[in-house]
Order: sequence, then C-alpha cells, then structure tokens
Amino acid sequence: MKKLLVLICVLMVSLFIFSEEVITLNLIEAFSSPYRTPTLNNIIQMFETLNPGVKINVISPPYETAYQKINLMVSTEQPLDIVEIGDWDLSALAAMGKLEDLTPYIEAWPEKDDMVEGVLEAASIYQGIPYLLPHGIFVKALFYRPDILAKYGIESYPKTMPELYEISKKLTESGKNQYGFAFRGKGYPTAFIDIVFTSFFDDIDPNNMYLTKSGEIIFEDPRAVEALNFYVSFYKDTAPKDSINWGWDEQVNSFVSGITPLLFQDPDTTGMLNEMLQPGQYKTAPIPLGTSGNVYPSFGFVGWGIPTYSEHKDLAWKFIKFVASAEINGYWSKSYGALPVLQSVYTYDSYFSSEIFEGWTKMFDDPEHYQFTEYPLDNENWGKWNEFQEKTMQQVLLGQLSVESCLKQWTDFWKDAGIL
Repeated sequence: MKKLLVLICVLMVSLFIFSEEVITLNLIEAFSSPYRTPTLNNIIQMFETLNPGVKINVISPPYETAYQKINLMVSTEQPLDIVEIGDWDLSALAAMGKLEDLTPYIEAWPEKDDMVEGVLEAASIYQGIPYLLPHGIFVKALFYRPDILAKYGIESYPKTMPELYEISKKLTESGKNQYGFAFRGKGYPTAFIDIVFTSFFDDIDPNNMYLTKSGEIIFEDPRAVEALNFYVSFYKDTAPKDSINWGWDEQVNSFVSGITPLLFQDPDTTGMLNEMLQPGQYKTAPIPLGTSGNVYPSFGFVGWGIPTYSEHKDLAWKFIKFVASAEINGYWSKSYGALPVLQSVYTYDSYFSSEIFEGWTKMFDDPEHYQFTEYPLDNENWGKWNEFQEKTMQQVLLGQLSVESCLKQWTDFWKDAGIL
C-alpha cells in the first residue's frame, strides 16, 4: 500500500512538472523598429495563447547590424529556431548549408495556392529551394508631402526623374534647413542608387538588373556616366550634407519633419507615417519615369526560415504558417505596412486598395513603363556587393573617387563575380 501511495505521489509530481514544462523558441528579427516590433510581439502573444506551454523569445538587433548578427548566430549555430531572412541576405545564409529546406512544409500547407503569383518562386531564388516562407512584399514608391509642396506653389508630384530633380532643387533652401530629397547614404543604399541609375536605360534585362538585354554589364555602358552623375546631383543639390550618413530612420524622420518632403521608400514605411502624420499629410505616387521613359523596380521580400540545427522545427513551422495565415498576414501587413503575400487579403481588406497605396497600384497597372526586374540574389557575391557599392558610392559623394573610376570598379566586381 505504501509503495502504491509513493508511486501515485511520484506520478502526480511528474504530471505537475510535465504540465509546467515550457518549450522556448528563439526568434531573431531582421527589421526591428519601434513601430514594427510591437506588432510582432502582439502576434507572438496570440500564438502563445493558442499554444499553451510555448514561449517565443524575440531577439531584436539594431536594423543596421541585423544581417551581421543573424549571419554570425546561424554560422556558429547559436540557439535559434526561427530566423527572419531578407531577400538580400538569403544567398549568404543558404550558402552556409544551415537553413532548412521548407518544401515539405509548404507542400502540405493549404494556403500555398493563395500566395501572390511569383512570390514563392522569388523566395526560391537560391538553387530553386524555398529556405523561407515570405511574410511581406516590398516595392519602392515615391512618398511626398502635399502640404510642403503646396507652400512652394507645387501642385502635383513629379512624374519624371528630371522633374523630381527640379522640384527637389526648388524646395532646397539650406539656410532655412529646407531641402527636397531624402537621400539614402548608408544602410544598404543599393536600391536607391539603382532605381535612379537604371532609369536612363530602356533595355534592362528583366532577369538581371545589372545586365542589358544584349548581355552587357550596365556599368560599362556609355549611358552609365550620365546616369551616375545625375544620381550624385541629388545629393549635391537637393539633400542635407549629413544625409551621406542617413539610413532608414533618418530618411523617414526627415520626411516626417518636412525637411525633405520627397522620399523613395517601401510600403512598410506607411505604418510609421500613419502614426506620426495626420491623414492627407503624405501621399504615395509611382516612381518618376527616367529619361528612357521607363523605370525598373524590383520586388523585395522578407520571410521566416528555420535553422537546420533547431530542435523544434515542427513547432517553428507552426508559428511560421500562423504568421502567414490570411487573418494574421492582413493584420501584420496593415500594422507594419508591407504588402500582403496572400491574394485573399487584398480581396477582403479594402485598406490595401485605399489612397495610401495609390503609388503601387499605378505602377502595377502600367507594366509598359514599370518593367520589373530582378537582382542577382543567387550570386554568392551578392552580400559583398552591397558593402562594396556603398563604400565606393560614399567615396564618389565625398569627391575621393571619380564617377568613371567608380563605374569601372563596379564593372570589374561583377565580371569577377561571374555575372556574364
């Protein structure tokens, strides 16, 4: 009898301990911000409520150093179960061989057929394998402040790159701390450089932004000198001198304050602007057309992946598909500002067809002039390119390197990377 009582007590204690056992998933985000991270935490709280005994520990490195932190943690197999992966970091991470192939999970996921066309293919750019499930889409558009423009007698947003330059120059009064263009100097300025640079071309390869349709590297094309000089003129003539050091935060804060009322940014900026500005104080428009009559935007994406060494892969996937479900993806996109990855979200939520998204709607409806192209993200030198382009571009802006020498260095980089 005593033995039975002891056994019952042991079982009860064991059950109590088991019921209190908590599984902790370590998640690292790549794009932390005061407006985005709280939304992520809200979603995590929902997931934890629906899954008692599961806790998610969020690691939020500073935006500017997040990729370096993620790469270090994954490469050294530090405890991680869910990794946020940006399109520009995908190849570097996948090349380590430490990201789980999500094909079996995605194939069994009922909502895979609801994904926006081309998104899953874009996420599989490295060796055709989906190492992440996207949760947001990004495309640059023009943000503008109609209230600031009106003070200078400007009634509409610029439709072309030359108009953008002239309006930005007209707005610039350095003595009054008033400028035109929110220049991006640091923190991955690649897309900002390229959207202006490639607008001087009418023959960009739809599969590779750095090649013409005839297979030549764009940086050694005769049009390249004029294109890069034009980009440099935005910094010299229309932007604050300290914008050479600006990243996302500085760009957006300057836009909010009205110092620079013209800005190229992604839809995730809308979340912050909706909080900091009154309705109607900002609008979006298509990226101004280049001298070629075209613009060459690119789709960006970000998503969640699972390290191969995670001990809780199935549970990590359960969270990933929860975030990607229609209701949560709609909430995430609306609060954070990214474009949803599921088609059904656009149908049931009219917010994504509202005036705020006019810039993207017009670009998507005009494929003749807005010809989407792709970055060579599958090239394993891509991660090195971002740092190299930023460094050499800084040298040009500071007068330490000529435009011609810079273009030669860019050409040589991609020849050595085997882009041809």
